Amino acid sequence: MISALTPLEFLSRNAIAYGDCTAEVDGGRRFSYSQMQHRVHSFGAALQQAGIAREDRVAVLARNGLLPLEAHFAVPLIGAVLVPLNIRLQGGELATILNHSGARILLGDADLLAPLQAVGGDIPHVERIISDYETFLSEGSKPVAPHAPGEEDVISINYTSGTTGVPKGVMYTHRGAYLNAIGEVVEHGLSYRSVYLWTLPMFHCNGWCFPWAVTAVGGRHICLPEVNAERAVKLIQDEGVTHLCGAPIVVRTLSEYCSRHGIRFPSGLTMVVAAAPPPPAVLRAAEAVGIEMTHVYGLTETYGPHSVCAWHTDWDDASLEKRALLKARQGVPYAVFGTDMRVVDEDMHDVPADAVRVGEVVMRGNNVMLGYYRDPDATATAFRGGWFHSGDLAVMHPDGYIEVRDRAKDIIISGGENISSLEVERVLYEHPAVLEAAIVARHDEKWGEVPHAYVLLREDAGVSEQELIEFCRERLAHFKCPKAIHFGALPKTSTGKIRKNVLRANNRAPQ
Repeated sequence: MISALTPLEFLSRNAIAYGDCTAEVDGGRRFSYSQMQHRVHSFGAALQQAGIAREDRVAVLARNGLLPLEAHFAVPLIGAVLVPLNIRLQGGELATILNHSGARILLGDADLLAPLQAVGGDIPHVERIISDYETFLSEGSKPVAPHAPGEEDVISINYTSGTTGVPKGVMYTHRGAYLNAIGEVVEHGLSYRSVYLWTLPMFHCNGWCFPWAVTAVGGRHICLPEVNAERAVKLIQDEGVTHLCGAPIVVRTLSEYCSRHGIRFPSGLTMVVAAAPPPPAVLRAAEAVGIEMTHVYGLTETYGPHSVCAWHTDWDDASLEKRALLKARQGVPYAVFGTDMRVVDEDMHDVPADAVRVGEVVMRGNNVMLGYYRDPDATATAFRGGWFHSGDLAVMHPDGYIEVRDRAKDIIISGGENISSLEVERVLYEHPAVLEAAIVARHDEKWGEVPHAYVLLREDAGVSEQELIEFCRERLAHFKCPKAIHFGALPKTSTGKIRKNVLRANNRAPQ
């Protein structure tokens, strides 16, 4: 009486329950749930006819659209393993991942595949590269032969974003994907009325499992290949979008566009935000245009979000500054994962819940990865002591909510004092001229390390280096303030995270 948990059930069920309802929209193309299932089965059959078998890896290099969405169902349908590729990587980087994963077939957008055509000899495992997805679907003329998966079968291998060095292959299971999808449904109120706009890349942690979550409730997927504010706002208005996800930069992009054009969304638009906590200025701008933000926290190794800043109704009437402080917390574990999260010292003892003592965030449960693909040493290190070690430093509040203070490597130790880069960044974001900010350590002969700021100003805004430093000195202990500021664009990953590893490398370079 027990069946294996797999997100494949979501589509097979809703092809019946919501067969005539719109499942996916990509530009001018719209397909119902029954049509989506037919396309997925054709995709699976085409893969089998191309020689793809159980446990083979299938790589996808594509912008948000029908191909990556349908691959989340078609590839595991035949027992194969999906390998979503970051579209911002260069040819050599992609070749490294393809070789490590051992992918036998690669599908994607023609322009994105072009760099790999030039290094074809460097990816010997890839037997076939497909740049015309619709033509490939037509090859699936025979009925697909589905594979009944086990819960612990690998459904996807997701390579880390590279902000911390060489990407590692994070293995997700059918069970983990199923439970994470249900977690998104519960925490964010998804239903058959939900309309989800794809601003988050589907290759990033399998789109935080939303390809499966939206399908689980019979909601509608709206594909957006790239985050363009004008196009996104039009889709939100025309399609009645209720949910979207992304980094704070996406919130700022939409908020600023709406503010300039006098647009305010009606109530009911939820944006799930991860990465850096939203500073008060971003929260203020989002609320002004009708975006309700929910802050989540997680890593590639936890299928995306692991915890959520679960909101209390008695916080609704708090001041903006108070609400921003509350929303900046990473909160508590998702409700349905069977998960746990602690903040511990070096001896794995829980730090006091005093919002002062800093420790490392460790997790375990159904939404923690199976391990790193072909890397047992890294897996053992990550799971030392029986918990997954995030590398994030946090405090535990008396109410049981965690608040991340920094990545372990982003803490700046200046003259023996620990400086949280996030604390300094939050102050910088309060300046009306600042659009983006990042703090990293810079070597100093006297203090060992001092904070160095990288700042992107708002269009037509002006502020000098000294003025911005003085702004910080009025709000922070002076030793925490940046000693120098570099103005200009900040390097980012494809998901909008600022690449501090690049900034740190710049600081190590000769001046």
